[in-house]
Amino acid sequence: MATENQETLLVPLDNYLKAGLHIGTKFRTKYMAPFIYKVRNDGLSVLNVQEVDNRINIASKFLSQYAPEDILVVCRRENGWQAVRLFSKATGVRVFAGRYTPGALTNANLKEFFEIKLLIVTDPWPDKNIVDDALTLGIPVIALCDTNNTSNGIDFVVPCNNKGKKSLGLIFWIFANEYLKNRKLGILKATIEDFCAD
Repeated sequence: MATENQETLLVPLDNYLKAGLHIGTKFRTKYMAPFIYKVRNDGLSVLNVQEVDNRINIASKFLSQYAPEDILVVCRRENGWQAVRLFSKATGVRVFAGRYTPGALTNANLKEFFEIKLLIVTDPWPDKNIVDDALTLGIPVIALCDTNNTSNGIDFVVPCNNKGKKSLGLIFWIFANEYLKNRKLGILKATIEDFCAD
Protein backbone atom coordinates (compact mmCIF):
# COMPACT_ATOMS: atom_id res chain seq x y z
CA MET A 1 0.00 0.00 0.00
CA ALA A 2 1.40 3.41 -0.93
CA THR A 3 2.48 5.86 1.77
CA GLU A 4 0.01 8.52 0.68
CA ASN A 5 -2.85 6.02 1.16
CA GLN A 6 -1.67 5.21 4.68
CA GLU A 7 -1.84 8.88 5.62
CA THR A 8 -5.57 8.93 4.92
CA LEU A 9 -6.39 5.93 7.15
CA LEU A 10 -8.26 6.51 10.44
CA VAL A 11 -5.50 4.67 12.32
CA PRO A 12 -2.03 3.58 11.18
CA LEU A 13 -2.06 0.55 8.88
CA ASP A 14 -0.07 -1.37 11.47
CA ASN A 15 -2.99 -1.12 13.93
CA TYR A 16 -5.32 -2.78 11.43
CA LEU A 17 -2.81 -5.52 10.66
CA LYS A 18 -1.99 -6.24 14.33
CA ALA A 19 -5.70 -6.54 15.16
CA GLY A 20 -6.25 -8.94 12.26
CA LEU A 21 -9.08 -6.73 11.06
CA HIS A 22 -8.41 -7.76 7.45
CA ILE A 23 -8.41 -11.56 7.94
CA GLY A 24 -11.67 -13.15 6.87
CA THR A 25 -12.88 -16.74 6.88
CA LYS A 26 -12.43 -19.59 4.41
CA PHE A 27 -16.07 -19.25 3.44
CA ARG A 28 -17.00 -16.41 1.10
CA THR A 29 -20.44 -15.16 0.09
CA LYS A 30 -21.23 -13.25 -3.08
CA TYR A 31 -22.26 -10.28 -0.89
CA MET A 32 -18.77 -9.93 0.51
CA ALA A 33 -16.81 -10.72 -2.67
CA PRO A 34 -16.32 -7.03 -3.61
CA PHE A 35 -14.40 -6.43 -0.37
CA ILE A 36 -11.99 -9.37 -0.69
CA TYR A 37 -8.48 -8.41 -1.79
CA LYS A 38 -7.13 -11.95 -2.15
CA VAL A 39 -7.31 -15.50 -0.80
CA ARG A 40 -4.27 -16.80 1.07
CA ASN A 41 -2.67 -20.22 0.45
CA ASP A 42 -4.38 -21.55 3.61
CA GLY A 43 -7.78 -20.58 2.14
CA LEU A 44 -8.46 -17.59 4.40
CA SER A 45 -9.78 -14.48 2.71
CA VAL A 46 -7.96 -11.17 3.05
CA LEU A 47 -10.07 -8.04 3.04
CA ASN A 48 -9.03 -4.81 1.31
CA VAL A 49 -7.81 -2.66 4.25
CA GLN A 50 -8.32 0.62 2.36
CA GLU A 51 -11.97 -0.31 1.69
CA VAL A 52 -12.46 -1.47 5.30
CA ASP A 53 -11.10 1.87 6.55
CA ASN A 54 -13.27 3.78 4.07
CA ARG A 55 -16.37 1.94 5.26
CA ILE A 56 -15.55 2.49 8.95
CA ASN A 57 -15.13 6.19 8.14
CA ILE A 58 -18.50 6.42 6.37
CA ALA A 59 -20.23 4.47 9.17
CA SER A 60 -18.62 6.75 11.80
CA LYS A 61 -19.89 9.88 10.05
CA PHE A 62 -23.39 8.41 9.74
CA LEU A 63 -23.36 7.31 13.39
CA SER A 64 -22.34 10.82 14.46
CA GLN A 65 -25.57 12.26 13.04
CA TYR A 66 -27.55 10.55 15.84
CA ALA A 67 -27.87 11.36 19.54
CA PRO A 68 -26.66 8.57 21.86
CA GLU A 69 -30.21 7.73 23.00
CA ASP A 70 -31.26 7.11 19.37
CA ILE A 71 -28.60 4.42 18.73
CA LEU A 72 -28.44 0.77 19.79
CA VAL A 73 -25.44 -1.54 19.45
CA VAL A 74 -26.09 -5.28 19.69
CA CYS A 75 -23.35 -7.86 20.14
CA ARG A 76 -24.30 -11.46 20.78
CA ARG A 77 -20.71 -12.61 20.20
CA GLU A 78 -18.82 -12.66 23.53
CA ASN A 79 -15.54 -11.53 21.93
CA GLY A 80 -17.09 -8.10 21.40
CA TRP A 81 -18.72 -7.53 24.80
CA GLN A 82 -15.86 -5.60 26.35
CA ALA A 83 -15.50 -3.37 23.28
CA VAL A 84 -19.19 -2.49 23.02
CA ARG A 85 -19.43 -1.83 26.77
CA LEU A 86 -16.45 0.55 26.61
CA PHE A 87 -18.02 2.18 23.54
CA SER A 88 -21.22 2.68 25.55
CA LYS A 89 -19.32 4.09 28.53
CA ALA A 90 -17.49 6.58 26.30
CA THR A 91 -20.47 7.70 24.20
CA GLY A 92 -23.64 7.02 26.22
CA VAL A 93 -24.99 4.78 23.44
CA ARG A 94 -27.13 1.86 24.68
CA VAL A 95 -25.75 -1.62 24.06
CA PHE A 96 -26.95 -5.20 24.35
CA ALA A 97 -23.90 -7.35 25.10
CA GLY A 98 -25.38 -10.83 24.90
CA ARG A 99 -28.88 -11.84 23.97
CA TYR A 100 -31.25 -9.18 22.69
CA THR A 101 -34.61 -9.19 24.49
CA PRO A 102 -37.14 -10.26 21.83
CA GLY A 103 -39.72 -7.54 21.20
CA ALA A 104 -37.77 -4.77 22.96
CA LEU A 105 -38.13 -2.63 19.83
CA THR A 106 -41.52 -3.87 18.62
CA ASN A 107 -43.73 -4.59 21.66
CA ALA A 108 -44.72 -1.40 23.52
CA ASN A 109 -46.24 -3.51 26.32
CA LEU A 110 -42.84 -4.85 27.41
CA LYS A 111 -41.12 -3.04 30.27
CA GLU A 112 -37.87 -3.36 28.24
CA PHE A 113 -39.47 -1.54 25.27
CA PHE A 114 -37.60 1.46 23.83
CA GLU A 115 -37.31 3.24 20.49
CA ILE A 116 -34.21 3.86 18.41
CA LYS A 117 -33.33 5.47 15.08
CA LEU A 118 -30.15 3.50 14.22
CA LEU A 119 -28.98 -0.06 14.89
CA ILE A 120 -25.41 -1.40 14.78
CA VAL A 121 -24.84 -5.16 14.94
CA THR A 122 -21.48 -6.87 15.27
CA ASP A 123 -22.64 -9.89 13.25
CA PRO A 124 -25.93 -10.06 11.34
CA TRP A 125 -26.15 -13.85 11.75
CA PRO A 126 -26.32 -14.27 15.56
CA ASP A 127 -28.00 -10.84 15.76
CA LYS A 128 -30.58 -11.84 13.11
CA ASN A 129 -33.68 -11.32 15.31
CA ILE A 130 -32.99 -7.67 16.00
CA VAL A 131 -32.01 -7.09 12.36
CA ASP A 132 -35.45 -8.46 11.40
CA ASP A 133 -37.15 -6.19 13.96
CA ALA A 134 -35.25 -3.16 12.65
CA LEU A 135 -36.23 -4.08 9.08
CA THR A 136 -39.90 -4.28 10.13
CA LEU A 137 -39.67 -0.84 11.74
CA GLY A 138 -37.65 0.79 8.94
CA ILE A 139 -34.66 1.44 11.22
CA PRO A 140 -31.33 1.69 9.34
CA VAL A 141 -28.87 -1.11 10.16
CA ILE A 142 -25.08 -0.91 10.07
CA ALA A 143 -23.52 -4.37 10.29
CA LEU A 144 -19.97 -5.55 10.77
CA CYS A 145 -19.71 -8.36 8.23
CA ASP A 146 -17.07 -11.03 7.73
CA THR A 147 -16.53 -12.81 4.42
CA ASN A 148 -19.10 -15.48 5.37
CA ASN A 149 -21.96 -13.03 6.04
CA THR A 150 -24.88 -12.13 3.83
CA SER A 151 -26.22 -8.59 3.71
CA ASN A 152 -29.97 -9.24 3.72
CA GLY A 153 -31.74 -6.46 5.61
CA ILE A 154 -28.50 -4.52 6.06
CA ASP A 155 -28.33 -0.89 4.98
CA PHE A 156 -24.58 -0.48 5.31
CA VAL A 157 -21.89 -3.16 5.52
CA VAL A 158 -18.57 -2.63 7.29
CA PRO A 159 -16.36 -5.51 6.05
CA CYS A 160 -14.07 -6.84 8.79
CA ASN A 161 -13.07 -9.74 10.97
CA ASN A 162 -16.16 -9.63 13.20
CA LYS A 163 -15.09 -12.61 15.31
CA GLY A 164 -11.75 -11.48 16.76
CA LYS A 165 -11.62 -9.64 20.08
CA LYS A 166 -8.83 -7.32 18.90
CA SER A 167 -10.55 -6.59 15.61
CA LEU A 168 -13.86 -5.72 17.30
CA GLY A 169 -12.00 -3.71 19.94
CA LEU A 170 -10.23 -1.63 17.31
CA ILE A 171 -13.44 -0.95 15.36
CA PHE A 172 -15.37 0.18 18.45
CA TRP A 173 -12.42 2.29 19.61
CA ILE A 174 -12.48 4.05 16.21
CA PHE A 175 -16.29 4.42 16.37
CA ALA A 176 -16.04 5.92 19.89
CA ASN A 177 -13.16 8.23 18.99
CA GLU A 178 -14.82 9.48 15.80
CA TYR A 179 -18.23 9.85 17.50
CA LEU A 180 -16.82 12.04 20.28
CA LYS A 181 -14.74 14.06 17.82
CA ASN A 182 -17.52 14.57 15.25
CA ARG A 183 -20.08 15.56 17.90
CA LYS A 184 -17.51 17.73 19.75
CA LEU A 185 -18.03 15.81 22.99
CA GLY A 186 -14.40 15.73 24.09
CA ILE A 187 -11.54 13.29 23.75
CA LEU A 188 -11.69 9.53 24.17
CA LYS A 189 -9.60 8.68 27.23
CA ALA A 190 -9.61 4.90 26.74
CA THR A 191 -6.85 3.49 24.55
CA ILE A 192 -7.05 0.95 21.74
CA GLU A 193 -5.39 -1.48 24.16
CA ASP A 194 -8.24 -0.94 26.67
CA PHE A 195 -10.77 -1.90 24.00
CA CYS A 196 -8.72 -4.90 22.84
CA ALA A 197 -7.48 -6.24 26.21
CA ASP A 198 -8.00 -9.88 27.16
